[in-house]
Amino acid sequence: MRKAVVAIVGRPNVGKSTIFNRLVGERISIVEDKPGVTRDRIYAQGEWLATEFNLIDTGGIDIGDEPLLVQIRQQAEIAIDEADVIIFIVNAKEGITGADEEVAKLLFRSNKPVVLAVNKVDNPEMRDEIYEYYSLGFGEPFPISGAHGLGLGDMLDEVVRHFPTDEPIEESEDTIHFSLIGRPNVGKSSLVNAILNEDRVIVSDIEGTTRDAVDTHLHRDDKDYVIIDTAGMRKRGKVYETTEKYSVLRALKAIERSDVVLVLIDADTGIREQDKKIAGYAHDAGRAIVIVVNKWDTVASDEKAMKDFEANIRAHFQFLDYAPIVFLSAKTKKRLHTLLPAVNMASENHVKRIPTNVLNDVIMDAIAMNPTPTIKGRRLKVLYATQVSTKPPSFVIFVNEPELMHFSYQRFLENKIRDAFGFIGTPIKIFARKRQ
Repeated sequence: MRKAVVAIVGRPNVGKSTIFNRLVGERISIVEDKPGVTRDRIYAQGEWLATEFNLIDTGGIDIGDEPLLVQIRQQAEIAIDEADVIIFIVNAKEGITGADEEVAKLLFRSNKPVVLAVNKVDNPEMRDEIYEYYSLGFGEPFPISGAHGLGLGDMLDEVVRHFPTDEPIEESEDTIHFSLIGRPNVGKSSLVNAILNEDRVIVSDIEGTTRDAVDTHLHRDDKDYVIIDTAGMRKRGKVYETTEKYSVLRALKAIERSDVVLVLIDADTGIREQDKKIAGYAHDAGRAIVIVVNKWDTVASDEKAMKDFEANIRAHFQFLDYAPIVFLSAKTKKRLHTLLPAVNMASENHVKRIPTNVLNDVIMDAIAMNPTPTIKGRRLKVLYATQVSTKPPSFVIFVNEPELMHFSYQRFLENKIRDAFGFIGTPIKIFARKRQ
């Protein structure tokens, strides 16, 4: 089940960032006693009574029309639109202001559950002064103090009570979920349409056309798939569209829901530094990966050009040496038939299990070929290995002293496991543990 999204909103300088930092347990948002310090939406994960949720801090909503205030309001409106529950923060020391009433009107139009929190109630005597906030129309106001951490538990109880209880869609266990990620305008939506053989997703040459992660079901060759299209991720530091920063978070959420991730590269513009960062998101999440070079119709598509481009990818994406590379054109559908077999192979390897006795035969043969290292007179002894999980395949190697397992030797064992069992398309994880 997906995590609920909670947005913290309010006019400037009511203590939103202080409360945000309290709820996530660390100082992420900048806190300063000046209005407008938080300009963009900031994201983190929160937890209350074993229930995890995504939390969004927003810039203060102001009714002014200066360009910066307009942008702050737009950012907050996007967060409100995506939230399942909204925490509306007001300031007990200033009473209800015209700006509070404007924010209330905006929240009423959203038709989302709103929990009203009256901040800066720093002592019990002030609790009797919060009743005027009933007039905002959001029911019982919760007195809290972000600075001292008071009253947050009661507020979170009410927030969690409004979380959606989505029933999971019944799907076959064999259904493969794969998402498409990449820089804007690399052809993700065009590729989705090409796979489906219909214009299901809006396609445009304008960067950032795809705002949301869109799920599409596909049945092909007796296999079931769910395709997750995502908004393009643009390099940090550039000027963003008001919706684009949030699209990055949605793309990361799509990766979390995927078995296989297609990392799209534009053959026309070549490899960019941002491509490696985007691929790193999927690698770090432990997902199976297929590198897809799109727009191959725009370059010299002979065998030599393909080999040169592949060599360039391997040089830039050394951490993805396990990922297969597919060259195709979503526009002309050339080589499109090679994509789903690569997805299937990566998915199969992602869930592959190796019997313990077969695994240990490979490990012992590897040690015989390249004996374990000695560090400061102490030799690493490998006792046995076993696979503990899949998605990605993960192995525990029991040794005499885990600190003697050097990274280079661990990498050697990983390579030997790959040589023996393939695991094309999926990362694998190896952990050294001391046998108890």
